[in-house]
Amino acid sequence: MALLEVQDIHTFIGQFHILQGVSLEVPEGSITALLGRNGAGKTTTLKSILGLTPPRTGKVIFAGEEIQGRPAYEIASMGIGYVPEHRAIFTNLTVEENLRIAERRRGDLKKRADFIFTLFPDLKRLARLPAGHLSGGQQQMLAIARALVPDNRILLIDEPSEGLAPILIQELMEAIRRLSAEVTVLLVDQNFQMTSRLADRYSMIDDGRTVRSGAMADLLKEPEVIRRYLGAVI
Repeated sequence: MALLEVQDIHTFIGQFHILQGVSLEVPEGSITALLGRNGAGKTTTLKSILGLTPPRTGKVIFAGEEIQGRPAYEIASMGIGYVPEHRAIFTNLTVEENLRIAERRRGDLKKRADFIFTLFPDLKRLARLPAGHLSGGQQQMLAIARALVPDNRILLIDEPSEGLAPILIQELMEAIRRLSAEVTVLLVDQNFQMTSRLADRYSMIDDGRTVRSGAMADLLKEPEVIRRYLGAVI
């Protein structure tokens, strides 16, 4: 069953028609990868789902309910977490303060702390350190952890491996794999090697349009498609 469905959305930013027919499904309990080259419209798709750049036409359906046109804060309150590109953490606040301000209800962090700190043990050790003192990998883990504080049903994660060393990407992959046992994931990342190992399913967009979707295992059998649309070699 699809927890999230996007049906033929068209999104404009100013006069520019960025998304020109994007459709995708994210089954509950899955990791689904949103694939495409730089500039294809992946981040705009995530922001359209969240209502940050609302689609002009088309539907976004979450847990069976149409959510397009609603304000972003209301969409987030329904259980959609967002981990933006470039992390957007508060560098002058401590790790613990960054987590606490993500609470949707008082006590959220206390209820989720064991799960979060099992996934990211460094964050427990560094809880009182200003977030600006963390390494890039630790900051990315904090950005994901922050989205786990409320009781979200799905996480939209945008470019988590950007700027990370290979060993940190491996750690991040493992953390995303483990958290997917608790929450559904829609993942955007230019590192196809990473996403292809993590994702069960994919949706591929090119120039603002969905061109393919299906099981990741089937896509891996089509290296020409991967080269054509992603510029990647497997």
